Amino acid sequence: MVHSPYLVGLVGQGVGPSLTPALHMAEGRAHGLDYVYRTIDLNAVGVAPQRIGEILEWARTLGYDALNVTHPCKQLVIPHLDDLDDAAAALGAVNTVIFGDDRVVGYNTDAPGFTTGFTEGLPGADVTNVVLLGAGGAGAAVGHALLDLGVEHLAVVDVDVDRATVLARDLASRHSHARVDASAFDKLSVLLPGSDGVVHCTPTGMADHPGIPFDATLLHPGLWVADIVYRPVNTALLTAARAAGCRSLDGGHMAVHQASIAFELITGIAPDADRMSRHFRSLAG
Repeated sequence: MVHSPYLVGLVGQGVGPSLTPALHMAEGRAHGLDYVYRTIDLNAVGVAPQRIGEILEWARTLGYDALNVTHPCKQLVIPHLDDLDDAAAALGAVNTVIFGDDRVVGYNTDAPGFTTGFTEGLPGADVTNVVLLGAGGAGAAVGHALLDLGVEHLAVVDVDVDRATVLARDLASRHSHARVDASAFDKLSVLLPGSDGVVHCTPTGMADHPGIPFDATLLHPGLWVADIVYRPVNTALLTAARAAGCRSLDGGHMAVHQASIAFELITGIAPDADRMSRHFRSLAG
């Protein structure tokens, strides 16, 4: 069966080095698709994020089938859409836009991407007490995913305690089974010793934000550690976690699964997530 060509883009600031285009196009080729995926780096083209509505119009006019949307446009794009899926509505953030015949619909594949990656990479992990580090857009998606995974007590920690408080309140309102509270960064020394796991959702550890988000002496063998940073795949935090005897989950799991879910939304074809994972790791190597 011959499919019509697909044209997909990634919109955001600093997206030039993204691995997503190569990941999508390789999977497209594996399915015999004519699949072109381009980056639209707002910094490179000198377009303000606030013009995301115009970008959607241009993309649709130019024949794009879909756009992936990343920082800082995940919230800004929402008023320009006709509809949202449940995950995007709950998070107030969109990372995938599909251009239909008469409707433009926004989706969020971050939360299900984390859920699938977590189940795959940390099977059987205790999720009674978990610390979520970072209350931004990624933290919100991961927070929802963790509570859907059955976390009973979630402590949301951010350098901006007000932001952590807002997210904790929102998560609690949508997940009545759990206790969700906000905490300051300097409380990690109290929180981590009694926690089962910690998920890191800040930029610390990325190639252009090197470092470790908290004192490595707080790591202990009873703690699992998940990092959503995936460039590099082996962050300073994960290296320290393994040295401390912790089970660990790298950001490649979430990156691959949110991309595979987006691929299926765009094409209607279920990708081979294992193949995408192998390709991702060869690229990220």
